[in-house]
Amino acid sequence: MNKPRVAIQGIKASFHQEAAVKFFGEDIELVECTSFKQTFEALSRKEADYVVMAIENSIAGSLLPNYSLMMNYNFPVVGEVSLRIQLHLLAYPGVKFEDVKYAISHPIALRQCVDFMEEYPQIKVIESSDTAACAKRVHDEKLMDTVAIANTMAAELYELNALEKRIESNKKNYTRFLIMADKHNGTIADPNKASLCFQAGNEVGSLAKVLNIFAENEINLSKIQSMPVLGKPNEYNFYADVEWQEPKQYDAAIKQALKYTHNFNILGEYRKNDKI
Repeated sequence: MNKPRVAIQGIKASFHQEAAVKFFGEDIELVECTSFKQTFEALSRKEADYVVMAIENSIAGSLLPNYSLMMNYNFPVVGEVSLRIQLHLLAYPGVKFEDVKYAISHPIALRQCVDFMEEYPQIKVIESSDTAACAKRVHDEKLMDTVAIANTMAAELYELNALEKRIESNKKNYTRFLIMADKHNGTIADPNKASLCFQAGNEVGSLAKVLNIFAENEINLSKIQSMPVLGKPNEYNFYADVEWQEPKQYDAAIKQALKYTHNFNILGEYRKNDKI
């Protein structure tokens, strides 16, 4: 059997690789991409079998552009995985803390370390595309005045020293990732969670009616996120994650919700997996 080809935003030793390994195991073929859009393009061109994509972080919040990508490409969500995020200040061997003038990392990672960085205003923070790529740059260019903020995997792969460990603002920091697949890989046995997208009417109580339908059918609404509809003022897409015990109750809730919504999409039905 062929290894699953998994597209990630970033390179080896990124958090996306960690998430992919946690979900699929070590025996995967990594498809490295420079952007989230590129991961979906790889799936479209059948250069990958799956996409692993961060969707929310407990400190930095939801990655809103990624919801739009899910809608635009319409690949089914087939799973989820949550990853504890531990960030370290990584330097080229021999570099001391007092030598550091710059810190480079992905903007989401930087937001997770804002409390630590505010204590050292002499260090200029620079946003870049990927945590692991920043670590690789420090290694390849032998940077003596620049540190990368990245994970342990990056420190080991690119032979960097941790000047400071665990600099994330909240030690219970985690990121949730979604797994998308091509249509033929999109059927999951016995799902108990779904990601939905819909629009509710702009009248008083429209959204409340939909939420009440879920409650009355004993469907747990674990997340709801609104985003403006592009080009339509005062109209919003609602992205919701729902969980259920009985499939019949879920089916009934969906049928009832359709009466009070429009542009209703089931983005994916999958097994709940929130172990960190």
